[in-house]
Amino acid sequence: MYWYVSGVSSEHARPQIAESAEDREQGARPDSQRGETMAEAAEPTAAQTEAERAAAPRTAPKRAPATTAAAAAGTSTRAPRKRATTTKPRQTSRTTAPTPPAEAPKPVDTRPTVLSITGLDKRYGDTVAVDGVTLDIKEGSFYGIVGPNGAGKTTTLSIVTGLLRPDAGRVVVHGVDVWAEPVRAKHIVGVLPDKLRLFDRLTGAQFLRYAGTLRGLSASTVRARTTDLAVAFGIEDALDRLVADYSAGMTKKIALAAAMIHSPRLLVLDEPFESVDPVSAANIIEILQRYTAAGGTVVVSSHGMDMIQRVCDSVAIIVRGQVLAAGTIDEVRGEQTLEERFVDLAGGRKAAEGMEWLHSFSE
Repeated sequence: MYWYVSGVSSEHARPQIAESAEDREQGARPDSQRGETMAEAAEPTAAQTEAERAAAPRTAPKRAPATTAAAAAGTSTRAPRKRATTTKPRQTSRTTAPTPPAEAPKPVDTRPTVLSITGLDKRYGDTVAVDGVTLDIKEGSFYGIVGPNGAGKTTTLSIVTGLLRPDAGRVVVHGVDVWAEPVRAKHIVGVLPDKLRLFDRLTGAQFLRYAGTLRGLSASTVRARTTDLAVAFGIEDALDRLVADYSAGMTKKIALAAAMIHSPRLLVLDEPFESVDPVSAANIIEILQRYTAAGGTVVVSSHGMDMIQRVCDSVAIIVRGQVLAAGTIDEVRGEQTLEERFVDLAGGRKAAEGMEWLHSFSE
């Protein structure tokens, strides 16, 4: 059987044809002769293969000649190459707590101090009304002072305004010592005392004229300011009536107007919203907020914790004549409401026990 290969020349084809004829002749010989002939044919083929291998050129690359003695000896002086490895962070099964964010620095209040109270003491026999009260109140503050009944709030404010002399301590208003220079100090302070003692046999207009003249204001200035205050407090229709005929709320309004008529740098108001209707209270708060926005300072005492928390920017809690907490509203109340914080400092809530008789209801 012959295979035809395309592109093979006739010279190469002839040996194949001759070899095929010999094969035919060997096929006609006996098997013994055929084996000898095949062995003889195989020997030159193996020898030829070895010769071809020896004659074939080597393809392995030749080594470069050694340039140094170390290279000639087969050794190398070059430091072994280090594999560049990436250091991976060590993983542990322990959970690392996240680092808390750094707290922002507390802003520094650079406003000047308007009212400085240092170490106030006041006793009535064995009763301690004020026990070492110390406060610093900044310009433009709406400062609230809160405490239970009998805590010393009114006594403290009476000492601050020069109405009551302390046993010890010092009060300075805008750099003026209240007890060393009382006249000068009272000129820059407006006062609304707790227990109102007004000249109630005067009309509202006469009372405001008296308060303005006492502060050194001219008659024309008093008239102009009286009109403005009457409109602001809603008492313009009551100016010609005697103060004795005023209601409790109207009396509070006229007293507050008298405290403001000379435009003081500091207003000290003891329970200014007591007996005042909600509409009038809202008007008074707006007036006081505009006053502090212009640079005035207000110090108020009140039992209305909601009003203090809503209106004031700073507060002090006084219990048994001592300041237990003072600062901004947020600093004092913390995570609680101001009322909850006040109740905690004042001794907590007391359970009403032993009052079962109140539930029996008499007939």
